[in-house]
Amino acid sequence: MGSFLVCYGSSEGQTAKIADRIAARLRNRSHDATAVDAGALETDYSLADFDAVVVGSSIHVGKHQASIRSFVDANADALAALPTAFFQVSLSSVGDDPERRAEAARYVEEFLEDTGFHPDRIARFGGALRYSKYGFLKRLLMKRIAREATGDTDTSRDYEYTDWAEVESFTDDFAAFVEGRLATGPSEVA
Repeated sequence: MGSFLVCYGSSEGQTAKIADRIAARLRNRSHDATAVDAGALETDYSLADFDAVVVGSSIHVGKHQASIRSFVDANADALAALPTAFFQVSLSSVGDDPERRAEAARYVEEFLEDTGFHPDRIARFGGALRYSKYGFLKRLLMKRIAREATGDTDTSRDYEYTDWAEVESFTDDFAAFVEGRLATGPSEVA
């Protein structure tokens, strides 16, 4: 069917894990899907071989990954011409706290406004606490953040908050959207 690029920016690996799951789900739907770390791409990476692009980024200290910002900026015209989706991974998306959820939504809004990126689908997923991967100072900082966000402050273990059913639902929704576009052809899409 279609060819999808899943381009992500990740620090400790949860966004990469989500991107890999999205690509696998797309392949299960008979699409060609490739997950690629934006930090490993050449700046002039061509999107010409793809029918759709999924962009994903984690949030650290209120900012999206610089490699994702660079990817979106460098490929603005190509992204505007393709079906696109964006997912964000953060602790602000964990739980039902309205203030934290609003914070996660604000991060997305600011990124889209700053870059001029207009994806067809957007999702916000809970991330993970990878205490085992943090250095001393980052572990202390993340423990402080976690105290407010999740309450999970036992640094002897890692925590994963990603709702995998939500990731699959997002992927299926975007895939169906793209499948509909591919079926009608570019001249028939309104």
